Amino acid sequence: MAEKIAIIGAGAAGMLCAGMLSEYGFDVTVFERNEKAGRKIAITGKGRCNLTNNCTPEDFLRNIVTNPRFMMSSLYTFTPADTMELFEGLGVPLKTERGNRVFPVSDKAYDIVDALKRYMGVKPVNKRASDLIIEDGRVCGVIADKKRYDFDTVVVATGGASYPLTGSTGDGYKLAKQAGHRVTPLIPSLIPIVTEEREPSEMQGLSLKNVTLTVFDTEKNKSVFTEQGEMMFTHFGVTGPLVLSASSHMHDMKKGKYKIKIDLKPALDEKTLDARLLSDFSKYQNKDFINSLSDLLPSKMIPVFVKTTGIPADKKVNVITKEERRKILETLKGLTYTVKGFRPIEEAIVTSGGVDCKEINPKTMGSKLVEGLYFAGEVIDVDAYTGGFNLQIAFSTAAAAARDIRGF
Repeated sequence: MAEKIAIIGAGAAGMLCAGMLSEYGFDVTVFERNEKAGRKIAITGKGRCNLTNNCTPEDFLRNIVTNPRFMMSSLYTFTPADTMELFEGLGVPLKTERGNRVFPVSDKAYDIVDALKRYMGVKPVNKRASDLIIEDGRVCGVIADKKRYDFDTVVVATGGASYPLTGSTGDGYKLAKQAGHRVTPLIPSLIPIVTEEREPSEMQGLSLKNVTLTVFDTEKNKSVFTEQGEMMFTHFGVTGPLVLSASSHMHDMKKGKYKIKIDLKPALDEKTLDARLLSDFSKYQNKDFINSLSDLLPSKMIPVFVKTTGIPADKKVNVITKEERRKILETLKGLTYTVKGFRPIEEAIVTSGGVDCKEINPKTMGSKLVEGLYFAGEVIDVDAYTGGFNLQIAFSTAAAAARDIRGF
């Protein structure tokens, strides 16, 4: 009789693991509390699904923020190239965009969801698996909707605590604790930042490209993140790819601990920028200061920028002092805001923290504490930057579990 496998969660990790096991004739039951499988996948990449990053495993590991060493074995065994080959084999043509981000050619996340549903080979059971049944150090079933189901093996692939409307409500952490596993503190990662100052709200909706964002830890008196890219101002602060990546480096969040500094002109050093400023001032010498910046800055930013410099908006350009020009340069190279905190964890793209990696076999994703129990995906304490890395972590860990259950 075929071994009976329970997979808890029909997200990226759960569906891939189910597909790999169904292919080999295992009796697989997938429990999914939502009516539809893959709900979180459907909203990733703004509905386009950035499913992996087309880079080498070595480059990939450099983009994992938490516990990269844990991922070495599974990532080298099921690589981004393997993920791309799998989905193209499932009938989804892929394309690689800037930053090696991989998307379906159709730009439709549902094409990825539908491919995984086909690959999964079974229809999920629409029940919440609330408890594990563990006897004599081995998992032997689950309780779902107060009913006992017997299994030989259980894979917990429930996701994290972000986006709870998609079903990621932290059930996996409860199941892990029930099995005696330690769950490291859960904090939001890849999440927008709330600022103390109101100025960002005055620029709401403004996107900046090719700026450098630096995060400064005021307690340690050092920068913890600096990178060039895109960001956006919002009614609460800042968001966008740069900000989401920066949030991964901000730990023990408390009011005033972090400041963010935006270099609006990273391609120009101060000397070159000063020459550019003098040229613009010569061009607009009879204009008010507020009307002299249109060649340098987007119009929506100019009133906020002028206010930040402290120079009167109606001051004529031809009487701006050298000290005031210095202040303009400093603001162009370092527009600074104080971080108040993160948006709620429900808005995080991923959860940092999870089942302690020390208690999971990195080659198999099997529990070191309970025989027959496996973990896959975001429930594990591993997270990475935005760019397709977190979905690939889900796929690689799911593949590692499936391989071990299959016996090779």
